[in-house]
Amino acid sequence: MTAVLLDTCAAIWLGEGARMAPAAMQAIEAAATGDGVLVSPVTGWEIGLLSRGRAGRPGLVFLPDPPGWLADLMALPGLREAPLDMRIATAASLLPGELHNDPADRLIIATARVLGVPVVTRDAALLAYGRAGFVGVVGC
Repeated sequence: MTAVLLDTCAAIWLGEGARMAPAAMQAIEAAATGDGVLVSPVTGWEIGLLSRGRAGRPGLVFLPDPPGWLADLMALPGLREAPLDMRIATAASLLPGELHNDPADRLIIATARVLGVPVVTRDAALLAYGRAGFVGVVGC
């Protein structure tokens, strides 16, 4: 199978060993033995933000710390870092159709579109964007 790109939520679930939909696990396993399971640098940025928390909400715990957790994630078989370059950054600002302005989601979608790979996600907005035909998605 071609590569797949993990949305941050999918990367967290994979890293934590959480249950995912069978179709998502099949896509991840096939990509791991094929072209690879891609993780965007944007996921690293989001993991750092999630660990800090927000007003009134504690941060998520990534052990031993966010950089160490990310290193452990990236050491899983078949995982590799997705590119993030000017072409992807520009594409994120020019996405077709209707989509919110969350920069992380836009960069992840643009990465998937530029690379021609589906996004593994449970994010309702990304799944709807995929159903509209703008990006391939695999629900997890």
